[in-house]
Amino acid sequence: MKILKRTFYERDTAVVAQELVGKIIVRVIDKNTILQAMIVETEAYLGLHDPASHAYGGKRMRNAPLYGPVGHAYVYFTYGMYYCLNFVCRAPGIPAGGTLIRAVEPIAGIEYMEKKRHKHSIHGLTNGPGKLTQALSINRDLNGIDVTKKGSIYVIDALEIAKKDIVITTRVGISKAIDEKLRFYIKNNTFVSKK
Repeated sequence: MKILKRTFYERDTAVVAQELVGKIIVRVIDKNTILQAMIVETEAYLGLHDPASHAYGGKRMRNAPLYGPVGHAYVYFTYGMYYCLNFVCRAPGIPAGGTLIRAVEPIAGIEYMEKKRHKHSIHGLTNGPGKLTQALSINRDLNGIDVTKKGSIYVIDALEIAKKDIVITTRVGISKAIDEKLRFYIKNNTFVSKK
């Protein structure tokens, strides 16, 4: 399957967030360990005018990738506990924006993911933003990396999920702009973080 091109990310952030559902993250640990996971849940963060977005309030050192080229990773540390993975995406002319990857369904390298998560079951393995980054060994070392090129992390195309099978609802775990319907997930998928 083909790696998603930069033009995929250079569109309205909410559209990209919805269309990332069903795509596959490839995480290359080393030549013998290549992980794959299907994106099953995302949230769009619209940048400068979205109070829930890290880009809100202007560019700073921490959020700089959100203002940088689309198709790059934005990885941040939160609650002093875990990392969150985002992909920078926005329409031309919009200064910042990104999509949080909230949950993935493991496809390949499941044993590795279980070791990283200290679990012996696929249940609850990657059904949350902090869980998936731990399972896929994602940390600040990947902040700013180009995901449109083959490397340590990239995203490949996959069969499109039918719109009728994608639930659109409000984002979770935020205290601002709580009524915006910018969360997308696959209906009835057991790896979704919260129904």
